[in-house]
Amino acid sequence: MADRSPVALDQAQAAPEPRVPAPSGARRRRRTHRRGHAPWWVALIWLAPALALIGGIVVYPVIKLVQASLSKYSFTGLRQGSAGFDNFTKVWHQPQLETVLKNTLIWVVVVVVFTIVISLGLAQFLSKEFFGRRVVRWAIIVPWAASLVITSRLFTLIYDYYHGILNRLLMWLHIIHKPIDFLGDDRWTMFSMIVVGVFVSLPFTTYVFLAGLNGIPTDVYEAARIDGAGPWQAYWRVTLPLLRPAMLVATVLNIIYVFNSFPIVYTLNERNPGFGHDTSITFMYKLAFQTSEHDVGMSAAAGVFNVVLILIVVLIYLRTVKWGEDTS
Repeated sequence: MADRSPVALDQAQAAPEPRVPAPSGARRRRRTHRRGHAPWWVALIWLAPALALIGGIVVYPVIKLVQASLSKYSFTGLRQGSAGFDNFTKVWHQPQLETVLKNTLIWVVVVVVFTIVISLGLAQFLSKEFFGRRVVRWAIIVPWAASLVITSRLFTLIYDYYHGILNRLLMWLHIIHKPIDFLGDDRWTMFSMIVVGVFVSLPFTTYVFLAGLNGIPTDVYEAARIDGAGPWQAYWRVTLPLLRPAMLVATVLNIIYVFNSFPIVYTLNERNPGFGHDTSITFMYKLAFQTSEHDVGMSAAAGVFNVVLILIVVLIYLRTVKWGEDTS
Protein backbone atom coordinates (compact mmCIF):
# COMPACT_ATOMS: atom_id res chain seq x y z
CA MET A 1 0.00 0.00 0.00
CA ALA A 2 1.35 3.43 -1.00
CA ASP A 3 2.64 5.67 1.76
CA ARG A 4 0.16 8.57 2.13
CA SER A 5 1.73 10.17 5.19
CA PRO A 6 2.18 13.99 5.28
CA VAL A 7 5.95 13.64 4.95
CA ALA A 8 5.65 11.51 1.82
CA LEU A 9 3.19 13.96 0.28
CA ASP A 10 5.50 16.92 0.95
CA GLN A 11 8.42 15.08 -0.61
CA ALA A 12 6.36 14.24 -3.68
CA GLN A 13 5.29 17.85 -4.12
CA ALA A 14 8.85 19.15 -3.67
CA ALA A 15 10.32 16.76 -6.25
CA PRO A 16 11.34 18.68 -9.42
CA GLU A 17 9.40 18.07 -12.62
CA PRO A 18 11.27 16.23 -15.37
CA ARG A 19 12.79 18.68 -17.92
CA VAL A 20 11.59 18.39 -21.49
CA PRO A 21 14.33 19.13 -24.03
CA ALA A 22 13.66 22.20 -26.21
CA PRO A 23 12.69 21.34 -29.77
CA SER A 24 15.37 21.69 -32.39
CA GLY A 25 15.15 24.23 -35.22
CA ALA A 26 13.81 21.74 -37.76
CA ARG A 27 11.27 20.39 -35.26
CA ARG A 28 10.19 23.97 -34.36
CA ARG A 29 9.68 24.80 -38.04
CA ARG A 30 7.59 21.66 -38.52
CA ARG A 31 5.42 22.62 -35.55
CA THR A 32 5.01 26.13 -36.94
CA HIS A 33 3.90 24.76 -40.29
CA ARG A 34 1.38 22.48 -38.56
CA ARG A 35 -0.13 25.55 -36.85
CA GLY A 36 -1.00 27.11 -40.22
CA HIS A 37 2.02 29.35 -40.92
CA ALA A 38 3.23 28.88 -44.50
CA PRO A 39 6.96 28.99 -45.29
CA TRP A 40 8.45 32.15 -46.78
CA TRP A 41 8.71 30.78 -50.31
CA VAL A 42 4.92 30.28 -50.50
CA ALA A 43 4.42 34.04 -50.10
CA LEU A 44 7.06 34.60 -52.77
CA ILE A 45 5.08 32.43 -55.20
CA TRP A 46 1.98 34.53 -54.66
CA LEU A 47 3.96 37.76 -55.07
CA ALA A 48 5.83 36.55 -58.15
CA PRO A 49 3.34 37.93 -60.77
CA ALA A 50 3.31 41.37 -59.13
CA LEU A 51 7.10 41.38 -58.74
CA ALA A 52 7.53 40.34 -62.37
CA LEU A 53 5.19 43.12 -63.47
CA ILE A 54 7.07 45.72 -61.41
CA GLY A 55 10.39 44.44 -62.72
CA GLY A 56 9.26 44.53 -66.35
CA ILE A 57 7.40 47.86 -66.28
CA VAL A 58 9.37 49.86 -63.72
CA VAL A 59 12.79 48.43 -62.90
CA TYR A 60 13.89 47.34 -66.39
CA PRO A 61 12.93 50.66 -68.12
CA VAL A 62 14.72 52.62 -65.39
CA ILE A 63 17.87 50.55 -65.92
CA LYS A 64 17.71 51.08 -69.69
CA LEU A 65 17.09 54.81 -69.18
CA VAL A 66 20.19 55.14 -67.00
CA GLN A 67 22.22 53.15 -69.53
CA ALA A 68 21.02 55.40 -72.35
CA SER A 69 21.85 58.53 -70.35
CA LEU A 70 25.46 57.33 -70.10
CA SER A 71 25.78 56.48 -73.80
CA LYS A 72 26.52 58.30 -77.05
CA TYR A 73 24.16 57.87 -80.00
CA SER A 74 24.34 58.69 -83.69
CA PHE A 75 21.86 60.89 -85.55
CA THR A 76 19.89 57.76 -86.47
CA GLY A 77 19.81 56.45 -82.89
CA LEU A 78 22.61 53.87 -83.01
CA ARG A 79 24.71 53.52 -79.87
CA GLN A 80 28.31 54.64 -80.41
CA GLY A 81 29.81 53.87 -77.02
CA SER A 82 29.96 55.38 -73.56
CA ALA A 83 29.57 59.10 -73.00
CA GLY A 84 30.14 59.16 -69.24
CA PHE A 85 28.38 62.08 -67.61
CA ASP A 86 28.68 64.35 -70.67
CA ASN A 87 24.95 64.08 -71.40
CA PHE A 88 24.06 65.31 -67.91
CA THR A 89 26.50 68.19 -68.30
CA LYS A 90 24.96 69.20 -71.63
CA VAL A 91 21.45 69.11 -70.17
CA TRP A 92 22.55 71.22 -67.21
CA HIS A 93 24.02 73.85 -69.54
CA GLN A 94 21.00 74.04 -71.85
CA PRO A 95 19.94 77.71 -72.09
CA GLN A 96 16.25 76.71 -72.06
CA LEU A 97 16.52 74.68 -68.85
CA GLU A 98 15.63 77.58 -66.55
CA THR A 99 12.48 78.37 -68.54
CA VAL A 100 11.48 74.70 -68.62
CA LEU A 101 11.92 74.27 -64.84
CA LYS A 102 9.93 77.45 -64.17
CA ASN A 103 7.13 76.25 -66.46
CA THR A 104 7.17 72.84 -64.75
CA LEU A 105 6.88 74.42 -61.30
CA ILE A 106 3.97 76.65 -62.34
CA TRP A 107 2.25 73.82 -64.19
CA VAL A 108 2.45 71.30 -61.34
CA VAL A 109 1.69 73.63 -58.42
CA VAL A 110 -1.23 75.48 -60.00
CA VAL A 111 -2.89 72.38 -61.50
CA VAL A 112 -2.57 70.34 -58.29
CA VAL A 113 -3.75 73.16 -55.99
CA PHE A 114 -6.79 74.05 -58.11
CA THR A 115 -7.62 70.36 -58.60
CA ILE A 116 -7.58 69.70 -54.85
CA VAL A 117 -9.67 72.78 -53.99
CA ILE A 118 -12.31 72.26 -56.69
CA SER A 119 -12.49 68.51 -56.05
CA LEU A 120 -13.19 69.12 -52.37
CA GLY A 121 -16.22 71.22 -53.30
CA LEU A 122 -17.43 68.73 -55.92
CA ALA A 123 -17.06 65.78 -53.54
CA GLN A 124 -18.98 67.64 -50.84
CA PHE A 125 -21.72 68.40 -53.36
CA LEU A 126 -21.92 64.84 -54.70
CA SER A 127 -22.12 63.41 -51.17
CA LYS A 128 -25.52 65.10 -50.69
CA GLU A 129 -28.84 63.63 -51.75
CA PHE A 130 -30.42 65.41 -54.74
CA PHE A 131 -32.40 64.55 -57.84
CA GLY A 132 -30.16 63.28 -60.67
CA ARG A 133 -27.11 62.68 -58.46
CA ARG A 134 -26.27 59.43 -60.24
CA VAL A 135 -26.29 61.12 -63.65
CA VAL A 136 -24.02 63.90 -62.38
CA ARG A 137 -21.59 61.33 -60.97
CA TRP A 138 -21.47 59.54 -64.30
CA ALA A 139 -20.92 62.81 -66.16
CA ILE A 140 -17.99 63.81 -63.93
CA ILE A 141 -16.11 60.58 -64.60
CA VAL A 142 -16.25 60.99 -68.42
CA PRO A 143 -13.14 63.24 -68.74
CA TRP A 144 -11.12 60.68 -66.80
CA ALA A 145 -12.35 57.78 -68.93
CA ALA A 146 -11.60 59.55 -72.22
CA SER A 147 -8.15 59.50 -73.83
CA LEU A 148 -5.94 62.45 -72.91
CA VAL A 149 -4.96 62.93 -76.54
CA ILE A 150 -8.60 63.10 -77.63
CA THR A 151 -9.47 65.49 -74.80
CA SER A 152 -6.49 67.73 -75.61
CA ARG A 153 -7.34 67.74 -79.31
CA LEU A 154 -10.92 68.66 -78.45
CA PHE A 155 -9.68 71.65 -76.46
CA THR A 156 -7.52 72.79 -79.37
CA LEU A 157 -10.76 73.06 -81.35
CA ILE A 158 -12.48 74.89 -78.48
CA TYR A 159 -9.54 77.33 -78.19
CA ASP A 160 -9.19 77.85 -81.95
CA TYR A 161 -8.64 81.49 -82.94
CA TYR A 162 -10.96 81.54 -85.97
CA HIS A 163 -13.59 78.88 -85.34
CA GLY A 164 -13.30 78.04 -81.64
CA ILE A 165 -16.48 77.83 -79.59
CA LEU A 166 -14.93 79.72 -76.68
CA ASN A 167 -14.09 82.82 -78.71
CA ARG A 168 -17.51 82.83 -80.32
CA LEU A 169 -19.21 82.54 -76.92
CA LEU A 170 -17.14 85.31 -75.34
CA MET A 171 -17.82 87.62 -78.28
CA TRP A 172 -21.53 86.79 -78.23
CA LEU A 173 -21.60 87.74 -74.53
CA HIS A 174 -19.71 90.96 -75.38
CA ILE A 175 -16.92 90.03 -72.94
CA ILE A 176 -14.30 90.45 -75.69
CA HIS A 177 -14.42 92.41 -78.93
CA LYS A 178 -11.96 90.33 -80.96
CA PRO A 179 -10.82 86.70 -80.76
CA ILE A 180 -8.05 85.65 -78.33
CA ASP A 181 -5.24 83.41 -79.49
CA PHE A 182 -5.38 81.12 -76.47
CA LEU A 183 -2.67 78.75 -77.71
CA GLY A 184 -0.47 81.21 -79.61
CA ASP A 185 -0.36 84.23 -77.31
CA ASP A 186 2.30 83.87 -74.60
CA ARG A 187 -0.01 85.55 -72.10
CA TRP A 188 -2.67 82.85 -72.51
CA THR A 189 -0.85 79.63 -73.44
CA MET A 190 0.06 78.43 -69.95
CA PHE A 191 -3.35 79.47 -68.57
CA SER A 192 -5.09 77.48 -71.33
CA MET A 193 -3.00 74.39 -70.60
CA ILE A 194 -3.69 74.67 -66.87
CA VAL A 195 -7.45 74.73 -67.50
CA VAL A 196 -7.21 71.45 -69.40
CA GLY A 197 -4.91 69.95 -66.76
CA VAL A 198 -7.39 70.74 -63.99
CA PHE A 199 -10.32 69.52 -66.10
CA VAL A 200 -8.86 66.04 -66.65
CA SER A 201 -7.61 65.73 -63.05
CA LEU A 202 -10.92 66.53 -61.35
CA PRO A 203 -12.75 63.18 -61.80
CA PHE A 204 -10.16 60.96 -60.09
CA THR A 205 -9.51 63.42 -57.27
CA THR A 206 -13.22 64.02 -56.68
CA TYR A 207 -13.92 60.31 -56.36
CA VAL A 208 -11.01 59.87 -53.94
CA PHE A 209 -12.46 62.62 -51.73
CA LEU A 210 -15.97 61.21 -52.16
CA ALA A 211 -14.77 57.83 -50.90
CA GLY A 212 -13.14 59.58 -47.95
CA LEU A 213 -16.34 61.47 -47.13
CA ASN A 214 -18.42 58.29 -47.29
CA GLY A 215 -16.01 56.67 -44.84
CA ILE A 216 -16.58 59.30 -42.12
CA PRO A 217 -19.03 57.96 -39.48
CA THR A 218 -22.22 59.96 -39.11
CA ASP A 219 -22.07 59.79 -35.30
CA VAL A 220 -18.98 62.02 -35.42
CA TYR A 221 -21.09 64.81 -36.95
CA GLU A 222 -23.86 64.15 -34.44
CA ALA A 223 -21.39 64.51 -31.58
CA ALA A 224 -20.08 67.76 -33.08
CA ARG A 225 -23.64 69.07 -33.43
CA ILE A 226 -24.38 68.22 -29.80
CA ASP A 227 -21.26 70.14 -28.79
CA GLY A 228 -22.65 73.19 -30.57
CA ALA A 229 -20.54 73.12 -33.76
CA GLY A 230 -22.07 74.86 -36.77
CA PRO A 231 -21.73 73.68 -40.40
CA TRP A 232 -18.45 75.51 -41.02
CA GLN A 233 -16.95 74.44 -37.70
CA ALA A 234 -17.92 70.83 -38.39
CA TYR A 235 -16.31 71.07 -41.84
CA TRP A 236 -13.04 72.58 -40.61
CA ARG A 237 -12.72 70.56 -37.39
CA VAL A 238 -14.25 67.23 -38.41
CA THR A 239 -14.42 66.76 -42.18
CA LEU A 240 -11.02 68.12 -43.23
CA PRO A 241 -9.00 66.38 -40.48
CA LEU A 242 -10.65 63.04 -41.26
CA LEU A 243 -10.03 63.58 -44.99
CA ARG A 244 -6.27 63.96 -44.52
CA PRO A 245 -5.41 60.39 -45.61
CA ALA A 246 -7.49 60.75 -48.78
CA MET A 247 -6.01 64.19 -49.40
CA LEU A 248 -2.50 62.81 -49.02
CA VAL A 249 -3.11 60.04 -51.55
CA ALA A 250 -4.81 62.40 -54.02
CA THR A 251 -2.04 65.02 -53.78
CA VAL A 252 0.84 62.57 -54.25
CA LEU A 253 -0.80 60.83 -57.20
CA ASN A 254 -1.73 64.16 -58.78
CA ILE A 255 1.84 65.45 -58.45
CA ILE A 256 3.17 62.39 -60.29
CA TYR A 257 0.32 62.46 -62.81
CA VAL A 258 0.67 66.16 -63.65
CA PHE A 259 4.49 65.98 -63.82
CA ASN A 260 4.23 63.26 -66.47
CA SER A 261 1.26 64.72 -68.34
CA PHE A 262 2.84 64.66 -71.78
CA PRO A 263 -0.27 64.55 -74.06
CA ILE A 264 -1.81 67.76 -72.70
CA VAL A 265 1.30 69.92 -72.82
CA TYR A 266 2.52 68.59 -76.16
CA THR A 267 -0.83 68.62 -77.98
CA LEU A 268 -1.77 72.14 -76.89
CA ASN A 269 1.74 73.52 -77.37
CA GLU A 270 2.89 71.74 -80.53
CA ARG A 271 2.29 74.74 -82.80
CA ASN A 272 4.67 76.95 -80.80
CA PRO A 273 8.38 76.80 -81.70
CA GLY A 274 11.14 76.54 -79.11
CA PHE A 275 10.71 75.68 -75.43
CA GLY A 276 8.84 78.77 -74.21
CA HIS A 277 5.89 76.80 -72.75
CA ASP A 278 7.35 73.32 -72.36
CA THR A 279 7.60 71.36 -69.14
CA SER A 280 10.31 68.86 -68.26
CA ILE A 281 8.46 65.94 -69.90
CA THR A 282 8.06 67.64 -73.30
CA PHE A 283 11.56 69.14 -73.04
CA MET A 284 12.91 65.60 -72.83
CA TYR A 285 10.93 64.55 -75.91
CA LYS A 286 11.98 67.52 -78.01
CA LEU A 287 15.67 66.96 -77.25
CA ALA A 288 15.42 63.54 -78.88
CA PHE A 289 13.08 64.19 -81.79
CA GLN A 290 12.62 67.90 -82.54
CA THR A 291 16.06 69.50 -82.26
CA SER A 292 18.78 69.56 -84.87
CA GLU A 293 21.03 67.24 -82.84
CA HIS A 294 18.39 64.52 -82.18
CA ASP A 295 20.43 63.65 -79.10
CA VAL A 296 18.92 60.49 -77.58
CA GLY A 297 21.56 60.35 -74.84
CA MET A 298 20.89 63.89 -73.72
CA SER A 299 17.14 63.19 -73.78
CA ALA A 300 17.69 60.14 -71.57
CA ALA A 301 19.75 62.26 -69.17
CA ALA A 302 16.87 64.75 -69.03
CA GLY A 303 14.58 61.79 -68.28
CA VAL A 304 16.76 60.79 -65.34
CA PHE A 305 16.63 64.40 -64.11
CA ASN A 306 12.84 64.29 -64.43
CA VAL A 307 12.51 61.08 -62.39
CA VAL A 308 14.81 62.42 -59.66
CA LEU A 309 12.90 65.71 -59.61
CA ILE A 310 9.57 63.92 -59.14
CA LEU A 311 10.96 61.79 -56.32
CA ILE A 312 12.40 64.84 -54.56
CA VAL A 313 9.12 66.77 -54.80
CA VAL A 314 7.08 63.80 -53.52
CA LEU A 315 9.49 63.14 -50.64
CA ILE A 316 9.46 66.82 -49.65
CA TYR A 317 5.66 66.78 -49.64
CA LEU A 318 5.49 63.57 -47.60
CA ARG A 319 8.04 64.98 -45.18
CA THR A 320 6.04 68.21 -44.87
CA VAL A 321 2.74 66.53 -44.08
CA LYS A 322 4.40 63.92 -41.80
CA TRP A 323 3.61 60.77 -43.76
CA GLY A 324 4.09 58.43 -40.82
CA GLU A 325 1.61 60.23 -38.60
CA ASP A 326 -1.08 60.51 -41.27
CA THR A 327 -1.03 56.83 -42.11
CA SER A 328 -0.78 55.54 -38.56
